[in-house]
Amino acid sequence: MALQIYGDSISGNCLKVKWTADRLGVAYEWIETNVLTAETRTSAFMALNPAGQVPLAVFPDGRPLAQSNAIMFHLAEGSDLIPGDAFDRAKMLEWMFWEQYSHEPYIAVARFQMLYLGKPVESLEPRLIERGAAALARLETQLQQSTFLVGDKLTLADVALVAYTRVAHEGGFDLSLYPAVEAWVGRVEADLGIK
Repeated sequence: MALQIYGDSISGNCLKVKWTADRLGVAYEWIETNVLTAETRTSAFMALNPAGQVPLAVFPDGRPLAQSNAIMFHLAEGSDLIPGDAFDRAKMLEWMFWEQYSHEPYIAVARFQMLYLGKPVESLEPRLIERGAAALARLETQLQQSTFLVGDKLTLADVALVAYTRVAHEGGFDLSLYPAVEAWVGRVEADLGIK
């Protein structure tokens, strides 16, 4: 059995796992799992991941692993996507933890509500827009100082954060206000071979 990745292609959290596997040349079977039609809530899926979330990786030995950043980290172990220097590695993890706590809950949620629920930006909770803008401003500050989030080469931090940043406009955010972020998105997309 090959590595199986259960994911929904509308989800940045799922795509970043796919992009990591692709970048590393890891062979896998992609199993499209539609969140909007509750495919993550079936008894078969819940047996693999009781949290009922994608992405989910099931390794050839049958062990499942959930949470996008954990899957990415496991796949990339020993690769150039994880810095060799201990402090740089910790900085990469700092960005990845920040992404799930201070970026994704605002950028991705605003995008979901607008793109998939059809809400106009004016109807979104103001806190989503304020905190999403604050996250983009934080990225802008860092990317004015460095080519990538941790130094001068792509790490998992960049893969994690580009997933929803590159589509932030679908959540009502104007990326032209963040030129360093826009340039970084282009660099990361080029490195990953995505568009």
